[in-house]
Amino acid sequence: MTHFSFDQLSKQAIGGKWREGQGSIEMNNLNPYSEEVIATMTSASKDDLDQAYESANEVQQDWININPYERRDLLLQAAKVVEENHDEITELIIEELGGTRLKAGFEIGLVTNIIKEASTYPLRMTGEILPSPVDGKENRVYQEPVGVVGVISPFNFPFYLSMKSVATAVGAGNGVVIKPHEDTPVTGGTLLVKIFELAGLPKGLVNSVITEISEIGDRFVEHPLNKVVSFTGSTVVGRKIGEVAGRNLKKASLELGGNSALIILDDADIDYAVSAAVFSRFTHQGQICMSANRVLVHESVKDEFLQKYKNKVESLKVGDPREEDTIIGPLINKRQVETLENTIEKSIEEGAVPLVRGEVKGNVVTPTILTDVSPNMSVANEEMFGPAVAVTTFESDEEAIEIANASDFGLSGAVHTANTERGAELGKRIETGMIHVNDGTINDEPIVAFGGEKMSGVGRLNGSESLEAFTTKKWISIQHKKRQFPYS
Repeated sequence: MTHFSFDQLSKQAIGGKWREGQGSIEMNNLNPYSEEVIATMTSASKDDLDQAYESANEVQQDWININPYERRDLLLQAAKVVEENHDEITELIIEELGGTRLKAGFEIGLVTNIIKEASTYPLRMTGEILPSPVDGKENRVYQEPVGVVGVISPFNFPFYLSMKSVATAVGAGNGVVIKPHEDTPVTGGTLLVKIFELAGLPKGLVNSVITEISEIGDRFVEHPLNKVVSFTGSTVVGRKIGEVAGRNLKKASLELGGNSALIILDDADIDYAVSAAVFSRFTHQGQICMSANRVLVHESVKDEFLQKYKNKVESLKVGDPREEDTIIGPLINKRQVETLENTIEKSIEEGAVPLVRGEVKGNVVTPTILTDVSPNMSVANEEMFGPAVAVTTFESDEEAIEIANASDFGLSGAVHTANTERGAELGKRIETGMIHVNDGTINDEPIVAFGGEKMSGVGRLNGSESLEAFTTKKWISIQHKKRQFPYS
């Protein structure tokens, strides 16, 4: 019997039970390609949310008392559950968010890797014994879970971007409440709960509430049991979450938007750079925060690059994500389509020249390549969450750095050159959290610090960074012999 169907997973997963929400909104989960309703559910209420946090808090006390080696094994079992159900999870990703089969496989691989990394955390929760200037004192510093972590995930890579925080928070000894994006409630929320249940983790340790902000307001972030909030999504929403968390003196990890630049220097391998640029912009229809919104190409190789780039982009199959060879499927909803189209049209009015102009059919948008883009145009300053790219030329390394840094964002980037040290030195001067020499802008590895600068976020995740994000330190000192106080 399958455990991964929309009928089974389209419920609130709270306190180890699967049930309807007690809210007032009927939520429809739509297939973005067919625009048909996959499932309907009733939103979670504030009371449901309270129950989810209470469950996570209560069960966390049991979870942290399980032997660390057993917790490790349970997390490894969760990774095995994902691997054994690869095909069923693939279908969920295709149906719920319009991901292609290629994208689904990529996302599932990221998920298994991050769970395996999280499985090492129970054995890495170590402490320190530190010296003291006070005679006879022993200083012990313990690393402890924060207790309960609230995770808010986006619609673009919901399975991975939820699991990236959920698995590592659980590995660090915490309970979790997930609020997935309303467009991806299953792959971003309830699917994860089911995986951990099947792996044998205590029921109610991980909970998922499917709801709208109009139903719960700021309660998800403000809740007193929520000690750390981990958000991945837009900068606009991230700013709001950061403000609410700050008012409530909570730690917030914010992975936000991007406007990454892929830079092609005059000595680059153009054929290879074309492949990297296509992958960096059009994977999952460009709905990735690390996508190369901007391609900066040296004037001397512009003509060769643009011709080869155009040919490659026009060869990409666009359409039904269920078909094996589809590269570009639908955007998540009509709002995203309209936002993309408005940005493109505004930039054309500002002087951008369309080398290729995309067409819209439902939520499917064919690629757009805009050339002659200047740094002040809308398309160069706004994150385009779709299959459109802005191409700008430059004449020197200094100019490339200046253009790349003109953005308010600073998440990822790439530099293509025959001289890797030239690329590395240039990368050091770009204000971004990550940059890759002779590669694409889309990279995420389980043990390497991931995060952005400027408007692209606060904090880092993955590896030791996630362990740090979801734990706290406690100092316990022991005075082994009586100390002399200044007065008695």
